[in-house]
Order: sequence, then C-alpha cells, then structure tokens
Amino acid sequence: MKNLYIIGNPDSGKTAVALGLALKFKELGYRVGYFKPVDTGRKSASGKIPGGDAVLMKHVLEMEAPVGLISPAKAGPSYLSRPGANMTSLREIRSAFDEISRDCDVVLVEGAIYPYAMSSVGLDPLTLAREFGSQIITVMKVENDFSLDQAIFYNRYMAQRQTLAGTVFNNVPRPLLAKTEGVFKPILEEAGFKTLGVIPSRPEISAPTVSEYQERLGADVLVGQENMDRLVEDVVVGAMTMESALTYLRRAANKAVVLGGDRSDLALAALETHTSVLILTGGLYPNVKVLARAGEKGVPVLLTHQDTYTVIEMLGQVSRHLKPNDQAGIDVARDNVNRYCDWQQLVKALEL
Repeated sequence: MKNLYIIGNPDSGKTAVALGLALKFKELGYRVGYFKPVDTGRKSASGKIPGGDAVLMKHVLEMEAPVGLISPAKAGPSYLSRPGANMTSLREIRSAFDEISRDCDVVLVEGAIYPYAMSSVGLDPLTLAREFGSQIITVMKVENDFSLDQAIFYNRYMAQRQTLAGTVFNNVPRPLLAKTEGVFKPILEEAGFKTLGVIPSRPEISAPTVSEYQERLGADVLVGQENMDRLVEDVVVGAMTMESALTYLRRAANKAVVLGGDRSDLALAALETHTSVLILTGGLYPNVKVLARAGEKGVPVLLTHQDTYTVIEMLGQVSRHLKPNDQAGIDVARDNVNRYCDWQQLVKALEL
C-alpha cells in the first residue's frame, strides 16, 4: 500500500486536489482510500463544525468505513484548553490509518488546516507523514510572489524529513497563470522541487455558496431558500450614496451585497444587477418591497443581528466546502487533475 500526504494552508484547495487524485486513481483501476487524521474545521456562528471532508470522500469513494474512523481526531483553535478532554493519541490515529489502508492500493491522506497545526502534541502533518511513510504533496494557493516563497520554504523544511512528491499551485487567478507557469515553476525547480500542477481558479469549485455564508453568520433566511446554492464571487458593502453604489453594483457579478435593512433604495438597486444574495445587518427588517422584489428575482435575503464590520470579517473566513451532492464541483475537481496535473508522475513516483 502506498500513500500521499496532502499538506497546505487554509483555502489552498487540499480537499479538491485529494478528491481529484482519488477519482483519477480509481479510474485507473486502483483501490483507493482516504484518511484525514485531524479535522480542524472552522466553526460557524451556531457552533457547528463543518467537518464534511470525510463525509464527501466516503460518499465519492464508496468507502465502507465509518466517518469517525476516516477522521478520528477533532481539534479547534483552542484544543489545548478543552477541560477534561482526552486527546486522540498517535497510537489511536495509527490504528485508524491501518484499518483504512487495509485492502487499498493507495491512500490519500489530507493534512490539517495548517502544516504546523497540532505540533505541540506531535500530531502535525509532517510527523504523521513520517509515521505513515507517506510521500508529501504541498498544495499552495497563489496570491502573489510570496506564494512562491512560501512553497520553497515549506518544501525545504519538509524535504529534510520526508520524501516530497511535488507541489501543486492551486486556485491560481487568471492574471497570474502565465507568471506561475513561466516564472514560479522554473524557480521552484531550480530550488530542487517538482511542480505537479498549475490549476487555475474556477468559481464552480472555489467560490463559496450562499448557504455557506448563511451557516457562517447564523443568519435567518427571509426569502430565496430555494437558491441557497448560488455562488458568491464578490462582496460589496452598501455603505455609500446611491450614485456611487450603482457603479460598483453594476461592475461586480455574482456578488453578496451587505447593507443595513433600512437601505431599501440600495437593496432594490442591487436586485436589478447580478446579485447572488442580500445580507442585511443590524437586525433591521427590510421594507416589504425589497422582499417582494427579491422573491421575484429568486435572490436569497439573509438577516443577521451582527453589525456590518463584524459581518465582513466573518465572510472573509468563509471558504468553499464540497458536499456529496455537489456533482458539478466533484466533476471540476476530477477535470482539474486530468487537465492540469502531472498524475502520471505521481503514479511513477508511487510505483503503483
């Protein structure tokens, strides 16, 4: 049995890469398993931890193992402060991994939210990769030149302790695609590390949905419940005059518009543009005309009691989580590996 440990930062797209590779290996006829030793999912306002990666992979790979075995440990940002909590041990995680990997040709292991998470208790991704004898893939979200620096920094550190299969540059914005291919990739290879893929950003798999915004805010849905799966590619704050707002509203597509419930003029104007959701802050219930027009347009309207500043901060923490019923997103993950990743190199490196 061979295994790959996929390590990266938040929103780098580790799960999507793991999903695409798992489907590719399965298509090639290999018996594929998935394991997420430590789930450090973010909490929503309601206190619910998404933790859906294990559920997703269990469904897609038709795994018989229970979710609790696929992802045996849970840890939040204050995991050391949980009173009386019995932390999952390395021995228990190893036992779960052995159970999952039984009868598998290859297992995709997904790292925690940060490459250094759980280092204080010896359950960080690098320590676990050494325990499992994994080859490591680093997944890096490309935002600017520092993204390349981060890739080299992580790779240099990890290469001293474990075998590296290579790096996948993921969620690359269109304006940075040519630079990633023509500049980042050669520099990374000059540093002695392989580039396994350069995957462009695709809204179908990178943009959050209205439902994920609603869950994070714990907001009430006033209308538009049937369209909670709409994608949100931009956020516009309605804290301006009508004249200024119209320019921004027309410029941004598939957007969330955040404004007070008393700004009916802005809300109605936003509904005449490409708006995915209205988010009303401060607990101010909107004018009935706003709800009527939103209902006609099929635009969800969310009501939250937080102030606008707090809402913007919370929305910045929302990322896309693929779900078992998101066939479009699953298909994109598969397509990304087929089109943009050197999966043949991985098959060779793993000696499958």
